[in-house]
Amino acid sequence: MHPQQPVIESIQEALRKYDAQLKDINQKIWSDPELAYEEHHAHENICALFDTLSSHGYKVRRKTYTLDTSFEIEYSHGSGGRVVAFNAEYDALPNIGHACGHNLIATSSIAAFIATCEALKSRYPNGPAYTVRLLGTPAEESGGGKVKMLDAGAYKDVDACLMVHPMPISPTTPDLLSMATVKKGGFLANDKVKVTFTGKPAHAAAAPWEGVNALDAAVAAYVNISVLRQQILPSQKVHGVIIRGGDRPNVIPMSTTVDYYIRSEDSKSLKVLTEKVIKCFEAAATATGCTIEYDWGVSYDDLKTNTPICDSYVSAMRAMGHITEFDNSGQTSGLAGGSTDMGNVSYAVPGFHGIFGIPTDGVNHTPQFTGGAGSEESYKRSLYCAAGMAVVACQMLMDDEFAKKVRDDFEKE
Repeated sequence: MHPQQPVIESIQEALRKYDAQLKDINQKIWSDPELAYEEHHAHENICALFDTLSSHGYKVRRKTYTLDTSFEIEYSHGSGGRVVAFNAEYDALPNIGHACGHNLIATSSIAAFIATCEALKSRYPNGPAYTVRLLGTPAEESGGGKVKMLDAGAYKDVDACLMVHPMPISPTTPDLLSMATVKKGGFLANDKVKVTFTGKPAHAAAAPWEGVNALDAAVAAYVNISVLRQQILPSQKVHGVIIRGGDRPNVIPMSTTVDYYIRSEDSKSLKVLTEKVIKCFEAAATATGCTIEYDWGVSYDDLKTNTPICDSYVSAMRAMGHITEFDNSGQTSGLAGGSTDMGNVSYAVPGFHGIFGIPTDGVNHTPQFTGGAGSEESYKRSLYCAAGMAVVACQMLMDDEFAKKVRDDFEKE
């Protein structure tokens, strides 16, 4: 029998008890996709759910940490003690909705929060003091909501922070539900920049020599970066779009803007790569005679995960009958290749960002994935992972030895 079996049973009972509410909130978020910092309906629907549960001791705070679409919901037992937080994401992508499954991330974290509180109240009514916290973290896709919340103090007292993220079911391991990993290269450090080239307009047919063509600068920058890709590491990625290329064919474009993401295995190597990309932009400006202006977005750190937390999660998931792997080989991984603002949180507090597979005909950021993220099976899988996170949270709050291992592992690097 798993040492946490009584807690597991309480967690599963809580998830069954609140299944209707969790299914409802999942569908509300999925069917009403909202972009970064505009997630007003998702924000209000989640807070309203916990307003109905206020008799359970949940404290609901809206518009927290300087952000209108963030929230903080807490349950505390006694005064002081350790704090475990769950991150709920709920922003979507333009035109393709929840193509990264943030409805499932929100649902799994909401479910884990409720299940943790219910299990602790049931199994440890006279236990030590603790706090369980659910954080609404907007704008993961581009706006860096967690970074802004981190700067505003949202995680200052947190002893562990957990969340899971959906991915397509692996065709090579279709029975694998979830994975925890401490391999490097799964989620990359990321710089974001919009670059505006400014030239001089002129009639494109009558007097093109009088103009300075900003579109030429944008195209030259695009080509420069395409050439650079041959000399970068396989784990590094540079990709972008021209978001403004001019107004009319018969006017030499005076101003153009490109939007680029730059990714590398860690912040140190990212800095070197970003400097090379900047030279590509500057060379284009010099060659065309344009001026150049940079608008830097929020940078994301690579993901630092915690071995004891991963061990606990995998053990709990397997005890509940779910095939779950822990990859701690230490070798660079092609696991995801994306980036997340959870990376910044993971360098501030012990963190966990597990992944789980959902049935879908497409990868993340495609319309096919949007469809998969709204399915009944995907919802069920998010709750399986919520149960695993809740077991970890209970152990973190009740087991001093485990909590010390988590802290020691976080501090050793």
